[in-house]
Amino acid sequence: MKHTTYIFLIAATLTACGTSAEGRDTPPETITPVQMADVVLAGQSAAIHVSGTLGAKDEVTLSFKIGGIVGTVRVDDGAKVKRGQVLAALDQREIEAMLAKARAGAEKARRDAQRVERLFKDSVATLAQWQDVQTARDAAEADLRAARVNHEYSTITAPADGVVLMRIASAGQMVGAGVPVIQFGSNARGSVLRAGVPDRDAVRLAVGDAAEVAFDAVPGKVYRGKVTQVGAAADPRTGVYVIEISLAGVASLPSGLVGRAVILPAGRGTVGERARARKPIQDSRSIGAADAKDAADAGRAAGTAALTGGAVYAIPAEALVEGDKDRGSVYTVDKSGTRARRVAVALVGLAGDKVLVRGLEGVPRVVRSGATWLTDSARVEIRP
Repeated sequence: MKHTTYIFLIAATLTACGTSAEGRDTPPETITPVQMADVVLAGQSAAIHVSGTLGAKDEVTLSFKIGGIVGTVRVDDGAKVKRGQVLAALDQREIEAMLAKARAGAEKARRDAQRVERLFKDSVATLAQWQDVQTARDAAEADLRAARVNHEYSTITAPADGVVLMRIASAGQMVGAGVPVIQFGSNARGSVLRAGVPDRDAVRLAVGDAAEVAFDAVPGKVYRGKVTQVGAAADPRTGVYVIEISLAGVASLPSGLVGRAVILPAGRGTVGERARARKPIQDSRSIGAADAKDAADAGRAAGTAALTGGAVYAIPAEALVEGDKDRGSVYTVDKSGTRARRVAVALVGLAGDKVLVRGLEGVPRVVRSGATWLTDSARVEIRP
């Protein structure tokens, strides 16, 4: 009887323990915020970081050709419009009166010319009189054409499909010729990020250079693009060269957003951009880059690297974890951008504030900030 009781108690205890373990809530997985840095071939210049504003490739300020009182403005800020759609118009009363006056003057000049022509053929009017009425008729016709043009441009229409960036004038307002009424952006050639770069960066850039852009207003999203324009002359007011980066997938974003761009100059970019042009580093036993001051010294150090096979890369010193003699580790992220991936590297040397390593073939970026808190496959969140 006692043995039966003991067995019952042990079974009950085990059952209770199992229930407790299975019912226990699983703690939420920790997400570590990290910041990334480009992996750069040793001896190559790093990516260029700039800030700029998003806008349509074609932005234009629309205005009236002549002055007058604004009769109507049919659109507001942010309105999407079609080519030829009426956006605003002047009060037409005075303009139509001027057109009617010019039309009447042209008709009278034609009649006068016809009458004097008949008289000239009958030798009643002189040649000078006939020539004078012809000149008067031509002048009246020119006045009529000008009045028609003024009447046409007293209405503002959309020059292309696009969006109203800003409505500057309102109905009832008196405006002069050429005074801005509507700021318009065309969608015909897409959107660009406009930024200013100093001369030392402008000379490194070329049309076609790859770029990545992030906006604080759209966290966690990175837009890819390329440089489509590099200013040929510096802005006389700021001394910087204006560049444009063409972006895809930003049609829904409002104009004026501030973006941060990382540009990869051709031939001097990240591993992803340089993969096809990568060259093996010659084998050697020592390097002299410990006292290197710039990227050129880093390149010479890499050229004498004591490593066999593979290129030498420069990464921020804080990206290196668990360094021991000639070995160490770094972290990158998987394709989803949500999981850390540990990568073993071989240490080559130092180049200023950079660490030279090899073993990062196919790794475009490494974790720069937050690496010390990571483990392989840890959940991460990429921060700017």
